[in-house]
Amino acid sequence: TRIPPFIATLGTLTTIRGIAYLYTSGRPVSDLTDDYNFIGQGNLLAIPGGWPGIPVPILILVIMAIVTHVLYSQTKFGKYIYAIGGNEQAARVSGINVSKYKMLMYVYAGLLSGLAGLVVSARIGSGQSGQGVGYELDAIAAAVIGGASLSAGGIGTVAGTIVGALIIGVLNNILDLTNVSAYWQQIVKGCIIVGAVIIDQLKHHGSK
Repeated sequence: TRIPPFIATLGTLTTIRGIAYLYTSGRPVSDLTDDYNFIGQGNLLAIPGGWPGIPVPILILVIMAIVTHVLYSQTKFGKYIYAIGGNEQAARVSGINVSKYKMLMYVYAGLLSGLAGLVVSARIGSGQSGQGVGYELDAIAAAVIGGASLSAGGIGTVAGTIVGALIIGVLNNILDLTNVSAYWQQIVKGCIIVGAVIIDQLKHHGSK
């Protein structure tokens, strides 16, 4: 497709969210099974009276982080994705099927997003059509803070993104614990994103 990816993402997001609202009439789906909720609330390898075990969401995060790291750093798919991100035209001239690999990347990103939604709904014990509103900004902030470049492309690591996500998570907790207004929280996140992008621009401008 020749539709700008960012516009296509926002358009699809709005459409699917609207369908979710219509399907549920805005009401949460709370009759989830214990097995389903275990995905978000359970612990593995727990020792009664001792070791609490490993939270299932953490285990899922570690597994998917390792899989994604190997996929990006050790496979042809990952190398092509970095090449396309760095210079799409050069990648196309070198013989890479850009459309194919971009589509595969979108599919993989959608898979991870769906898995994240499953974990979140299991964590809170219900499925809500309005859940996750604004998470896309958190994701952008985490990626940029973690070293991904919105201007140059082809830059960034899984580990860096996880560090960025941890920073955003800690920041959210601090703002919540200090009773900072939700409106101010959005302002802070926006400033962080803009600041990170400016630093990224200055860094790459200086390298040239």
